[in-house]
Amino acid sequence: MMVMAGCGDRLNKRFTLWRDDKIPYGTYYAYRQLSSIFGEAAIDVVNTSPAISSSLGLHTEAVNDSLSLFDKQAYLIIGNSIKPSETEINALYTFISEGNHVFISCMEIGGNLLDSLRISTSLKSGYDNDADSLTLNIVDPVSYDTSSYAYPGKARDNTFNRMDSSITTILGTDKNGKANFVKFSYKGDGALYLHLAPAALTNFFLLHKQNKTYYDKLFSFLPKDIKEIYWDDYFRTHTDGESNSGKSSFSKLQAFLAHESLRWAFWLAVLLFAIIYLFDSKRKQKVIPEIKPLKNTSLDFVQTIGRLYFQRKDNKNLAGKMSAHFLDYVRNRYNLPTSQLYEEFENRLAYKSGYDLQAVKNIVYQVRTLEGQPVVDDNDLLAFNDKLDKFYKNK
Repeated sequence: MMVMAGCGDRLNKRFTLWRDDKIPYGTYYAYRQLSSIFGEAAIDVVNTSPAISSSLGLHTEAVNDSLSLFDKQAYLIIGNSIKPSETEINALYTFISEGNHVFISCMEIGGNLLDSLRISTSLKSGYDNDADSLTLNIVDPVSYDTSSYAYPGKARDNTFNRMDSSITTILGTDKNGKANFVKFSYKGDGALYLHLAPAALTNFFLLHKQNKTYYDKLFSFLPKDIKEIYWDDYFRTHTDGESNSGKSSFSKLQAFLAHESLRWAFWLAVLLFAIIYLFDSKRKQKVIPEIKPLKNTSLDFVQTIGRLYFQRKDNKNLAGKMSAHFLDYVRNRYNLPTSQLYEEFENRLAYKSGYDLQAVKNIVYQVRTLEGQPVVDDNDLLAFNDKLDKFYKNK
């Protein structure tokens, strides 16, 4: 069982439909499972437009030269938006007329292809449909019973709202009963399938509960004796077909540059701006940035801390820090333990520091007293500070 990358605590929400992506909305599983439906059929990847593919086989990563014109083939196109050009549509129809099958699954289909089939879709493109669940119904290709499948992921689907029932066969619907999977049959046993719920081919959908059965039924409408499967990669990067391929970045200027006078004006303007830039850049000297002297931040720090305690009026906290600093000073300077502040400690501190014994007793008394007081007023704090200051200055 494949483990989807990104299906942990943080779901990867990129809707790529890419055959090599193991993320939830990639199609790695759908691509790898084709052999389970079509047995020994060769599976190739198409990277070029159908308009430049020969009738004997599409341009693929690995073309099987042993195929004949009479071998049945299937062309699978899966993407967000598929809008083939007129030339590409004609190439697909030629491919179908030779007894082959084309399967297209996307949220948005080009209007020229829909018009040729006398069918239309709802106004939503599918990109705006980010509902957090999707429910699909599909007809069983053998029993013709309808089964329902769902998953708690992005919907990203669309529906058909008008069709010619004389040439259209409905094979699947959404949760509201609106058609989203149809078939068009042609002479010579070829067929075109349009499917408007590509999310149903993602790893997330197919690996949710028993949804693999939907995949099996979806592709079971295609003949079992197909010898070659073409998985399309071309329309992933050419959503508008040939119309956006092979154009340079100046393609939008071609109409402007087609006129000789306008072309001369354009290039003269470019040359003029280049000359102005070159001369102007030589005349101007780069601004020398001002280097400010280093600032003594010690005083700013002291002032900031003072303002902090003044604004907070936290005398109790400040008295505690003053006591802690005093005891630390005694430990480091006089090497005296400060765990027990009794008479022996006071005598030894007075002896070692040479400070008045009574003054030492007053300091120690105030350390113990302020520690036990719930509130310390300004006068007590100032008096305590004065006593400590005198002690520190006694060297």
